[in-house]
Amino acid sequence: MHRDFILNLEKKVFTGQDISYEEGCRLINLSDDALFEIIASAERTRRHFKGIEINLCSIVNAKSGMCQEDCSFCSQSAFYNTDIQTYPMIEPKDIVNAAVNAAKNGAREFSIVTSGTAVGSDEDISILIDAIHGIKQKTILERCASLGITKKEVLLKLKEAGLQSYHHNLETARSFFPNICTTHDYEDDVNVIKTAKELGFYICCGGVFGLGETKEQRVELAVTLRELGVDSIPINFLNPRPGTPLENANHLTPIECLKIIALYRFMLPQKDIVICGGRPANLRDMQCLIFAAGANGMMIGNYLTTMGRQVEEDLKMIRDLGLKPRIN
Repeated sequence: MHRDFILNLEKKVFTGQDISYEEGCRLINLSDDALFEIIASAERTRRHFKGIEINLCSIVNAKSGMCQEDCSFCSQSAFYNTDIQTYPMIEPKDIVNAAVNAAKNGAREFSIVTSGTAVGSDEDISILIDAIHGIKQKTILERCASLGITKKEVLLKLKEAGLQSYHHNLETARSFFPNICTTHDYEDDVNVIKTAKELGFYICCGGVFGLGETKEQRVELAVTLRELGVDSIPINFLNPRPGTPLENANHLTPIECLKIIALYRFMLPQKDIVICGGRPANLRDMQCLIFAAGANGMMIGNYLTTMGRQVEEDLKMIRDLGLKPRIN
């Protein structure tokens, strides 16, 4: 039964048909003993649409902490006492240096990430423009930024400076969002994605899993992302941060993480699916299976407020699997 259902989904995807919400729910609810049939099919699907190249990205935490949003998973929220390092926007040269190091480590995409609802001050915008110019001059990296619910006029200035991609996560399903954040509306996030898309940015938009959402709400988010036509889906797994309301959350197993990745490969087969925060903590010794489960991208280096795995370990893992980093 499992095998026939999974193969039928694979056939639908290969013939250009969308997986329905109901089919996605059935897939994510399959028992754990179906895992290797799921990932075998997801692997074939990934290779069909994305080949053997893995898109590597890296980030810099350019402005840390003091955020006025109350996202219950986030250590950068001013609502919680998390003892993270906080600082205003760093200098353009420091952002550029981080990008240069990321390029040396094998990344092809680099994102400038800032805490807060949005970037709006003239000083911060000036720093970002200078940094984007510097990254363009000193590297061939794809230039991305994650700056919150930023206004259209600011996004346009950054695009004119050379910004190519915009990242903004929805975090979770619309139906679960009020359980995670109360300081802004879900549609605020949706609208900034629509605005960035209208301006011609490559759109990176995904979420965080393990917040307490149901399996069906994971499917709901996938449907929303498909409707928005995003280009890349960053998948983050909750790594509970001390001091946040979710510090004791424990909702994921490595198998559950792999089933989430496979779900997104089936439901968004032609999109980039990039595994980001929480990978080492949640997948542990099963990290190498993320690509078999359907991912074709991975964040390397450190995350926003937590340490990542050694870059050489990740590069070796890719080589050992017969895969290779994407170059352009």
